Formats: sequence, structure tokens, C-alpha cells
Amino acid sequence: MSEFVKSLIKDIIIALLLAAAILFFIRPTVVRGVSMQDTLNPGDYLIMYRQAYRNKDPQRGDIVILHSELKDENGNDKLLIKRVIGLPGDTITIRNGQVYINGDKYNENYLRDGYTTENGTWKVPENSYFVMGDNRVESYDSRAPEIGYIGKDQIRGRAVVRLFPFNKITKL
Repeated sequence: MSEFVKSLIKDIIIALLLAAAILFFIRPTVVRGVSMQDTLNPGDYLIMYRQAYRNKDPQRGDIVILHSELKDENGNDKLLIKRVIGLPGDTITIRNGQVYINGDKYNENYLRDGYTTENGTWKVPENSYFVMGDNRVESYDSRAPEIGYIGKDQIRGRAVVRLFPFNKITKL
């Protein structure tokens, strides 16, 4: 085998190992739905940090990518992008379009329409999270019984950067 072929094989192996290592930590993700508008829009290209919650817990306000039991048009489990609102032990109350966490009004200047639909009260169980989209009128989230509370094991990572469209590159 020539030195060129040996060098080429070595370079390919190094590139594959490097790509595998990078993908262990990050994953590209494309926004498909409208539930996070106007923060995120369909077609936005995100970088998800897969190891974000390996040694720490999600925080209120984090934008997370999570596994759901919902199915897409091909019958595959859907990944959802939502914002963490309720932490374990919190009581979430929605009334008159406002969200209250443990009795205190929660300021959400990122909401698309400025209010939240679906009045009710939810007590977040231990080891669970309450998530909602920023487009509360169009978001299918923890308010729906089919999604409900999210376990930490369902969270695949945290959205950290929007890379596309280029005029909206930003840390999330």
C-alpha cells in the first residue's frame, strides 16, 4: 500500500472519529412547527447541546428539545421544541391569560400574542418539568394531557444557538 493511501485512510479515520466526538456533544436541529414563534420559526436551524443536562437540571426559561409519544406523518416519534416553565414541585396556574408560578406572576416578554390560553392549575411532580411553546395559541405542550409533564429522560438537549437564517444568528 502506498504512503498516499495510508495517509488518506488515516485522515479519513481521524475525520470520522472527530465527527463522532462532535455529534456526541451537539446535534443540528431544524424547527418544523410554529409553537415557538416568534422566538423560533419553521426552517430555523439550531444547534442542540446534547450533554446540557448530564450533570445539571433544566432551568426555567431553557429552550429544550424533547422526545414525545406523538407521531409524525411517517409514524415516527416526534421531537418537540419547548420552553421550560415549571420545575419539580412548582404549582403552575394560568388565569386571565397570565402564568403564575407558585402564586407569583411570571413575566414572559417573549410570548407571541402576549397571553396564555387554557386556564387551569398544574402541580409539577418531582423529577418532572412543565413545558410550553412561546406561541401559546398554537402550542401543543404540557397543558395537553397527551404530553403532560416531561421527565428529564425525555429531554434530548438544550437549544443553544440559532445558525440560520444568517440574519438571525443568536445564542438562545
